Amino acid sequence: MLTACFDDLSDIHQFEEEVKANTRTRIEPLPELREFQHIAYQSNQARSPFTLPRREAIEERFVQQQDCPHPDPNRRREPLESFALDNLVMRGTLGDSTQLWALIQADDQTLHRVTSGHYMGLHHGKVQRVTPTHVELLEMIPDGSGCWQERTTTLQMAGSAN
Repeated sequence: MLTACFDDLSDIHQFEEEVKANTRTRIEPLPELREFQHIAYQSNQARSPFTLPRREAIEERFVQQQDCPHPDPNRRREPLESFALDNLVMRGTLGDSTQLWALIQADDQTLHRVTSGHYMGLHHGKVQRVTPTHVELLEMIPDGSGCWQERTTTLQMAGSAN
């Protein structure tokens, strides 16, 4: 035969009554929803949202003058040339007494190793010098008339002051 305890449950019933008496039963109303405003997508006015943006090719549109500096149009692009310098961060250096390499982190979280002669940035930035604190670049900026202006730019080590 099976038997069970038949203890007094009055203290549990009393606790339940106290909780019910002291519990707030009012539910806050839902906040007012703003009306949804639909914006129609016109495929002839913008690029498709499902394709990556195309790299601008302003420099290829200009007729290049012969008597002024210009980048080599036949040079093969390097991976860091698809990122603006604002999206590149110098994380450190490695090397020895003969050559120093800069470790550059791109916006897509990839890490690249560059030294003098490599290119980075959107404006044909050629690495001129790598130091423990910064990378010096010589960029070629189109002036709109077929000529290019050279500009020296510095990419500082992350966390270092100018």
